[in-house]
Amino acid sequence: MTGQRVVGVLGASGAVGRAAVRELRDLGHTALRLGGRRVDALREVNDHDGPVGDIVRTDLEDPRSLAAFAEGCDVLLNCAGPTYRLRATVASAALAAGAHCVDVAGDDPAAEDLLAAGDPAEDGRTVVLSAGALPGLSAILPRWLARQGFDSVSGLVAYCGGLEPCSPTVAVDLMLSLTAGGADGAAYGEALAAIRGGRRVSRALRAVEDTVLDGFPGRVAVQPYLSGETERLATRLGLARVDWFNVHPGPQVHAVLNLLPARLAAGAGLDELADRLILAADLDLAGRTPFYALDFRMTGTEAGGPAQRRLTVRTGSSYRLTAAVGALAVDAVTRGIVPPGVHFACDVLDPEAVVARLRADVGERFELFSGAFQGELAGALAEEGVL
Repeated sequence: MTGQRVVGVLGASGAVGRAAVRELRDLGHTALRLGGRRVDALREVNDHDGPVGDIVRTDLEDPRSLAAFAEGCDVLLNCAGPTYRLRATVASAALAAGAHCVDVAGDDPAAEDLLAAGDPAEDGRTVVLSAGALPGLSAILPRWLARQGFDSVSGLVAYCGGLEPCSPTVAVDLMLSLTAGGADGAAYGEALAAIRGGRRVSRALRAVEDTVLDGFPGRVAVQPYLSGETERLATRLGLARVDWFNVHPGPQVHAVLNLLPARLAAGAGLDELADRLILAADLDLAGRTPFYALDFRMTGTEAGGPAQRRLTVRTGSSYRLTAAVGALAVDAVTRGIVPPGVHFACDVLDPEAVVARLRADVGERFELFSGAFQGELAGALAEEGVL
């Protein structure tokens, strides 16, 4: 290794890990240690742009293997999963080895585990969680949008989703999120809930199974969903009203997702359901171009009058967006920008720097609109009231 800080990338041969290695190299981090179960796949990643990293076979389920990988690293970037099964496993190993940690997921369960064991800030160590596309960019971009000419902001409508391959890790995490992923042992989020008057209101919205939505090609299904990250975003920005919609352009994936709660309750195995979800994603993609889109419509005031802004980001892969945010978080940690302690990426990464990187170097499509826009489904989804 060189005199640079050593960055260990776990899950380096996966969809996110491969892209993260490229992003780290582009940011000037070449003292890399690549970890994963398949050495041949790691070698392929290492040789893609010229060998600059060490190859270490690593089993995240083996504490000794994980400890050996972490030893000598300055920062660990975790791109492996399933997130809600690992929780703080990787971050804890990093801290035990005297390293910082960035996790492209992690969420509330990992933060709770870490803080229960003692605040890493006491040892001058930093952990950044949810440094991906969703969660992560899903809160960073609205914070950037709120700075674009508003005096104050009051409302947000968001549409996020796409059509892309489903990795085994994503498939399992999606199922685990139905019963984990949120704070205090709750599920990752609540379907049909929204922010009203600055607080969560259950059953405020309804799902739409078949509709057309600007920015998403073809027919789509739309599911209102409120996560802990979105609730924290509303508090941070002082938003009185938030409607968040997950968009499902693929009918096969949407059909499987609708069946998941019942199948899990009936005792179906996670591996079997994961295989079905992966196959459904492949069927939806047949003959179509992969894409992922995040669309935000914000309302507030400007110069004393009402104002509206809309931000649309469109990419060929959410995995690449996740990799970019994770690499930026690593870069911020190594440069001492992030203070010691446990943080969510949206709270410590500079939105301007993230957007500048995505625009200039990752090359994603950004569109910013000012002025009036149609409310899309927000006006059509009649509120059902509180039960």
